[in-house]
This record gives sequence, structure tokens and C-alpha cells, in this order.
Amino acid sequence: MPPDFWFLLGVGTLIAFVLFALTWLFSLKLDNFSFVDVTWSNALAFLAPVYAWLGGGFTQRKVIAVTMALLWSLRLGTYLFFRVKRHHPHEDVRYEVLRQNWKARLARNFFFFFQAQAVLIVLLSVPVLLACLNPAPQLGIIEWIGFAVWLVGIGGEALSDAQMQRFKADPASKGKVCQVGLWRYSRHPNYFFESVVWWGFWLFACGSPWGWVTLYAPASILYFLLRVTGIPLTEECAVKSKGDAYREYQRTTSAFVPWLPKS
Repeated sequence: MPPDFWFLLGVGTLIAFVLFALTWLFSLKLDNFSFVDVTWSNALAFLAPVYAWLGGGFTQRKVIAVTMALLWSLRLGTYLFFRVKRHHPHEDVRYEVLRQNWKARLARNFFFFFQAQAVLIVLLSVPVLLACLNPAPQLGIIEWIGFAVWLVGIGGEALSDAQMQRFKADPASKGKVCQVGLWRYSRHPNYFFESVVWWGFWLFACGSPWGWVTLYAPASILYFLLRVTGIPLTEECAVKSKGDAYREYQRTTSAFVPWLPKS
């Protein structure tokens, strides 16, 4: 690893721990733990500029890496902030379940849960950190490919979120399943393009020494989306709320990768 890697990783970890501790206090005050999602998404916007400021890498590479991090972080963080704000004081179903499981030691358990989220975002920030430490005076082809992949991902995710927002805003859509735009070809196009974003981050990092090691970042995101808090929980809630209409949507439409629907 580059000489400054562990120092910058420590700085990033300290910043993340403070951010999530403050979020924990804020969530206790409002009695709504969904705000951790907002901090998790926005945290990279705090870490990336610090990495660029303290890192000794090539300026153009740092600018691109920080721009990628900021756009992803602030777009998703803003989207989640307004979603959480709109539903407040109701929590996301994940935190309702945890609240029931941890009610004996609620504050303590959520504090450690929030700090675990801090560790996760620090680990996911390593591709950006390595890029900010790379002194090579020009960008390689793999970095440009990574940037292009990231661009497709961020554009697709923003488009799918906007299409869903418009669908929900239409009173005629109440109780119906969204099958407009990208949602006609995938039940979760936002998750698919979120995965694409992280493959873009990884490919960009591969242009730097040790960048290939961060393969765990897109692999972890993919695992969470497919097996943990992404598709499984979302689909369970959708079936409960929309019943047979959503089951038919499941039968005809790809779960993840956009594809032509079945007849």
C-alpha cells in the first residue's frame, strides 16, 4: 500500500465515527433511526475531499475521483433525505424490526449499529482513497472505462428514481405497480444501476496500485442488494401491499438486470 494509505484511512475512519455518532444522537432526539441511511449516503462526500486534500496523487485523477464520489453521494443522500423526511415520524421497516428486537437496550445497540455503518462506508471509500494517492501523471484506459461505467450507473439510477417519483406522484397510480420506463424491464432498475456505479468505482481504482484489491466494494454492494436489505425486503413489502398484481409483475419482469418482459 502507498505510504500515506493507513494515515488517511485512519483520518477517514475518525471522521466517519464522528458523523455517525452525531447521527445517532439526532436519531434518538427525533425517535427515528431511518436517518442513518441519509448519513451513510452522504458520508462519502465528507471523506473524498479529505482524501484529495491530504493525498499526494495526480491532480486530474483526484478531481475526477472526488467528482464521482460527490455526485453519487449527494444525489443519493438528497434523495433519501427527502424520502425519510416525507415519511417521518414513521421509520423504514428495517428499523422497526430492529427496534422490536433491541427494545431492551435500544440506544446502545443502535449506537453500535450506526458505527458498523461507519466502518462499512470507510471500507467502500478505499477505491477513491487509492486513486487520490496515485501519483502517475496521466490516466490509463482502465480509469476512463471505469469513469464511463460509473457515468452509465449514475445516470440510470437517477433516471429510474425520477420515473418512480413521477409514478408515485400521480394519484391514478395509487395501489398500482410501477411499470413505466426502466421499471418495465427490471423490477429494481435503481438497484441494478447502483451496482453498476460501484463497478465503475472499482474499475477506476484499478488504474492505481493495489486498486484491484477493492473488488470487495462492488461485490459487497451486489450481495447486499441481492440477498440482504435490497431486493428481498423490498419485494416482501411489495407483495404485502400489492398482492397478486405484484406477483404477476414478478412473473413477467426481470428482478435485477433490465431485460425484455415475458408475455
